[in-house]
Amino acid sequence: MSLEIAGLDYPNKKGPPRRFELAMCSPGEPVLLEPEPKNPADPQAVAIYSCRGIQLGYDRADRAPLIRAYLSRARITAAVFQCMTHRGALIRIALDGVELRLPPPRSGPPEEPEFYPDYDSGWD
Repeated sequence: MSLEIAGLDYPNKKGPPRRFELAMCSPGEPVLLEPEPKNPADPQAVAIYSCRGIQLGYDRADRAPLIRAYLSRARITAAVFQCMTHRGALIRIALDGVELRLPPPRSGPPEEPEFYPDYDSGWD
């Protein structure tokens, strides 16, 4: 399942800016998903960190409750940086021990902003 990273332009409290850290990420590099139940803006928030411990942003608010549920039930077995997009960046997660595979890189014009096909997984 591919997830869009939100909040790329907000500053980090410490460390490099989020977009700088995203530029350092390579496809397939591990990322950490961290629930933030004390987040004043959204108690369902899930922060996304690079393998270097620098915050990249958040899971989108509309998906955060689902991702929080997956995290609480230990269903997410892998999470990696997927790619930069015309709007920002994506991460990829694997559920229930299914092998995590990155989709092939996109070519051609950008697709519809909210549409990220996932032909190979069966659970998009």
